[in-house]
Amino acid sequence: MSTVLHPSAVLHPSAVLFAEGEHARELPVVDHYSGRETLMRKSLAKQAELGPLFDVTLDCEDGAEAGREAAHARLVAALVNDPDLNRHGRVGARAHPVDHPAFADDVATLVGGAGARLAYLMVPKVRGLADVQRAADAVDAAAARAGVPPPPLQALIETHGGLREVFAIAAHPRIESLSFGLMDFVSAHGGAIPDTAMQAQGQFSHPLVVRAKVEIAAACHAAGIVPSHCVVTEFKDTAALTAAARRAAQEFGYTRMWSIHPAQIEPILAAFAPAAAEIDTAAAVLLAAQAAGWGPISHADALHDRASYRYYWQVLVRAARTGQPLPEAARAAFFPSGENAAHHD
Repeated sequence: MSTVLHPSAVLHPSAVLFAEGEHARELPVVDHYSGRETLMRKSLAKQAELGPLFDVTLDCEDGAEAGREAAHARLVAALVNDPDLNRHGRVGARAHPVDHPAFADDVATLVGGAGARLAYLMVPKVRGLADVQRAADAVDAAAARAGVPPPPLQALIETHGGLREVFAIAAHPRIESLSFGLMDFVSAHGGAIPDTAMQAQGQFSHPLVVRAKVEIAAACHAAGIVPSHCVVTEFKDTAALTAAARRAAQEFGYTRMWSIHPAQIEPILAAFAPAAAEIDTAAAVLLAAQAAGWGPISHADALHDRASYRYYWQVLVRAARTGQPLPEAARAAFFPSGENAAHHD
């Protein structure tokens, strides 16, 4: 005798578990920064090799030599536009701060010249909501002149004013992610925070740094955008990097993290990925829930309903975004035809 499924059983989790506009934004879990031409090209080649499991941010702020900012912005725009280098459409750029003399030229060159291929524009050192709005206005004007859609904006929280207004900044409709700028944040305290707070272990113990991390993560989750964790400068210490990435993901609520060396990309991916046992549990719960029309079920002697279904769906999305293998039945049911998790946000 065949089983008759409830009509809603065939619905995808993203269609049945979330209200309109309830989805949190999803981005690749690694944001890899590079600024020198040779390193930018190597980063793009690695992305072409691994696929869109990580973003590449080409850096105009710290990457440009003094006096050559305009030339560097043109180089970045050319790299973004190159279809052989930017194969997956996941290449963004960091501009200069809004009060820097090069900011206007950065926006004109990057948005005007590469806006159709630019995944996002990072705005550093925002001092408050007014800086975000100023950046959005400039980007929108450049996009209108070029006849392209304006790219999403990301912002770096690394000033006292940025942290003070972080909830308002996160709620701005053009912002898709906030990053914590650890080094500049520590420096902004005029020596009151020791340099140990910029290291892999110390950044998780100094109260002012911990407070900043928690505030940024909380603001992002409240606004449904992506919190991006700061750098680990000890790029040759894989153990320290892995420990920091795990703490960022598991204790501080970050769903994305910066990489500043190609060797950091894969350890961060692994640290942010759910464990195989968690993936198996998520798949089993969701498949049973789908078969039950997304009503309550019992699995492994525990009751589950839509609250836990939403959690387990996010586990599967994170697994897909970090390149983890999924159980075949779950892959076929929820990610058919090799679809990326991004299609179900």
